[in-house]
Amino acid sequence: MSTATTETETIQPLKLGLNRIEAAKAIGVSPATLDRLTVRGLLRPCRVTYRPIYWVGELERFLKENTKADYETCHTP
Repeated sequence: MSTATTETETIQPLKLGLNRIEAAKAIGVSPATLDRLTVRGLLRPCRVTYRPIYWVGELERFLKENTKADYETCHTP
């Protein structure tokens, strides 16, 4: 059995943007929580279409900023 790709297999490109359900799953929250974070302005989806698209980089930014703040708050002597 070979692990090399054949001509009939297609390579899927990395997703740069996620829909609401995918974005919620990616950061480990419910879609309702994702909506609340968006309404509070903590997440900024792209609104090119009628549905919000969450950039992967935006989700990473949100997690980094909030993880650092939470960590420093909990671990300050």
